[in-house]
Amino acid sequence: MSNYVEVDPNVLDAVSNGWYYAPHDVLGPHSNGETVTIRTIRRLADQVWIKTKEGLTEAVHEFNGVWRAVLPTSEVPDYRVVARYGEHEDVSDDPYRFLPTLGEMDIYLIGEGRHEELWKVLGAHVFHYPSELGTVTGTAFSVWAPDAKAVRVVGDFNGWDGSLDAMRSLGSSGLWELFVPGALAGARYKFEIQYQDLSWHQKADPMARSSELPPATASIVTESHYEWGDEDWLETRRDVQDGPISIYEMHLGSWRPGLDYRQLADQLIGHIKYLGFTHVEFMPLSEHPYTPSWGYQVTGYYAPTTRYGSPDDLRYLVDRLHQAGIGVIMDWVPAHFATDDWALANFDGQPLYEDPNPKRGSQPDWGTLVFNYGRREVKNFLVANALYWLEEFHLDGIRVDAVASMLYLDYSRENGEWEPNVYGGRENLEAITFLQEVNATAYRRNPGILMIAEESTSWPGVTDMTDAGGLGFGLKWNMGWMNDTLHYLEEKPVNRSWHHGEITFSMVYAYSENFLLPISHDEVVHGKGSLYTKMPGDDWQKLAGVRELFAYQWAHPGKQLIFMGQEFAQVGEWNESDGLEWWRTDEPTHDGVMSLVCRLNEVYLSHPALWSDDFTPHGFEWIDGSDADNNVLTFLRRSKNDDDVVVVAVNFAGIPHNDYRVGFPEPGRWDEILNTDAVEYGGSGVGNLGAVETEAVAWNGREQSAQIQLPPFGVVYFARHAE
Repeated sequence: MSNYVEVDPNVLDAVSNGWYYAPHDVLGPHSNGETVTIRTIRRLADQVWIKTKEGLTEAVHEFNGVWRAVLPTSEVPDYRVVARYGEHEDVSDDPYRFLPTLGEMDIYLIGEGRHEELWKVLGAHVFHYPSELGTVTGTAFSVWAPDAKAVRVVGDFNGWDGSLDAMRSLGSSGLWELFVPGALAGARYKFEIQYQDLSWHQKADPMARSSELPPATASIVTESHYEWGDEDWLETRRDVQDGPISIYEMHLGSWRPGLDYRQLADQLIGHIKYLGFTHVEFMPLSEHPYTPSWGYQVTGYYAPTTRYGSPDDLRYLVDRLHQAGIGVIMDWVPAHFATDDWALANFDGQPLYEDPNPKRGSQPDWGTLVFNYGRREVKNFLVANALYWLEEFHLDGIRVDAVASMLYLDYSRENGEWEPNVYGGRENLEAITFLQEVNATAYRRNPGILMIAEESTSWPGVTDMTDAGGLGFGLKWNMGWMNDTLHYLEEKPVNRSWHHGEITFSMVYAYSENFLLPISHDEVVHGKGSLYTKMPGDDWQKLAGVRELFAYQWAHPGKQLIFMGQEFAQVGEWNESDGLEWWRTDEPTHDGVMSLVCRLNEVYLSHPALWSDDFTPHGFEWIDGSDADNNVLTFLRRSKNDDDVVVVAVNFAGIPHNDYRVGFPEPGRWDEILNTDAVEYGGSGVGNLGAVETEAVAWNGREQSAQIQLPPFGVVYFARHAE
């Protein structure tokens, strides 16, 4: 039969080689109203047939591996392709007979930069199509590459021959799509992109939800079958910002090297429950090729790293933590990305994800590329990525890394290396808009979560509401407090009186933002030494200094975070290639530090004065912040409803202060609820025998006072005696 749909020979040549932008216009079924012409690529085949429920129709070889069959019907039937190669016969489906899996609304929202569930439509998704000849299972691939001349998908399912699976361009959207029958979960794949100069480049899928274990770089088709069991946790996750937040930060790979996500669950939960932390914070778990980057140079924003297992294994870990009553936070890096040529960089032959302006598009400090926050689709990619981690992995919070580098156009740049914004300023207006959008969207869709900024400058309004012009974060890392406190503690006690202003300065700006006090991984790496080694003096004094730091941190307004290993005063500086010095916990003095951390969290959780009013002046009151000569601070913390008060005395001196008089807010008996110098923590045992009684002696501007015993390098907490 000669009544078939004809094709221009030049187009047929392009299609046969897999570089035509609209292969579905030629391949697959096409009706002329009388017959249906089916074209399919089956290179090296000796003979090809089209199989329908009516039987077999033989195809003719038309051009360069393209076979053509004509069916005597005006309606397109369900069909399969039968190809014979010598003695072998293969029956398979045709990728070019399927409609796009991307709907018109999806395409519209992507073009507008407003698709909040981008991960559900782009990337690789397994589909099951029922049909007369049996269910067809395969994967729908889609990718955004607006400057590409052609795009092909290559993988295990086609022998990595992209010419067999050329994708179709979905018009001006810049999207490319193809459903590939027989491509199943677990298959490795990449996109093969033809640049405008006609060269071909294999790229990992920017939306891949799983990737090969580095240094391999292919994306992996994945689908989740995980059934969550944390419904109770999610239903009660409300207003966490006004509650107790005590965070254990960790690098998953070096906490206990060799553990995967599932193995980690039991050991980590036991440790966190013992210590009493409310949350665990993972350093980035997005896929990254270079392990010593700790995950901060990302290539796979939607792919949990396979170093520790599958995406469902990570879901298991989060689920188990939730069922144990532990919140989960993850570091997220929208400030910059890795330059590897198989990933996001120069994705379709032009700067796509990165800013095309060389004075904006690179980060000189880290040798990375900076996102183009002014491009709708790029902003959408990042906003949806934050939602992906919150919603697909049930995270309770995201800590956004390196916010300052996003906010300032001149960050780490000298004069002449940056360009001002349209108003002549140094603010990155597009990045500001992006941060406001991601925060507002995350909180709207996921009540009870935390968006946390690691922002190292005094940018105003980081934790203000977006409708008031703020960035919309829930918490901001208080880097000033961290730097001043550690610098002060590194001084020998004899010199600290000259630096007293450093230890009190944090209260000058304590309520300018909603602060979190971090002693993070950044402070114990790259030659900075451990907390233990920062402290002056001998072994006993160093350990006492660590205990004192923690007790001061827990009492200071703001939430708190410490890094793994600090809970037992690890001696060595952290190195991601080594495990923690767990053997230190066999030493009574180091185990004593860990016992103190347990007690700190216990006292913290049971006393709302220490957490319920962290962000207003009502929650903190100086008793005496000016005793520089004795290196002593005294203050009180007050709960929001005034029903709980904790008096705190901190002695940064290396000697005890006996009978040190302190003003108390109310008369009566005040129990010593914490003493960092207790023998059980490795201290010298200087204390107050469990309680003090106030007397009517005016002191520190108060009618009542008591003489207390202040241990060296020690902190004591007092609470009103419960009748």
